[in-house]
Amino acid sequence: VQLQASGGGLGQAGGSLGLSCVASGNIFGITVMGWYRQAPGREREVVALKTNSGNVHYMESVKGRFTISRDGAKPMVTLQMNTLRVEDTAVYYCYAEAIKTPAGDLPTYWGQGTLVTVSS
Repeated sequence: VQLQASGGGLGQAGGSLGLSCVASGNIFGITVMGWYRQAPGREREVVALKTNSGNVHYMESVKGRFTISRDGAKPMVTLQMNTLRVEDTAVYYCYAEAIKTPAGDLPTYWGQGTLVTVSS
């Protein structure tokens, strides 16, 4: 599975930005898609995930501001980021999980990362 992300860039505090990610390759086993982010000097952290069945997880600091969406007809995930904060500045990574292998391994996939910078 290959993940191609787009969007992001420079935004202002209080403004909005959007991210999109399209999966290609062996997409039929994908069960979860979403976004992680990594700010300078910090560990990578989950931002939002959405399962095939529609269950959603958001990190606490983005609840009510960010919205994750998935297109059921396409292997695509988007992240609408509203009311941006300076602390949202990070490299955002598209993420996907697939069905566990018979050996019990959980396949995970990462996009190349896209920079989001929020200015005050």
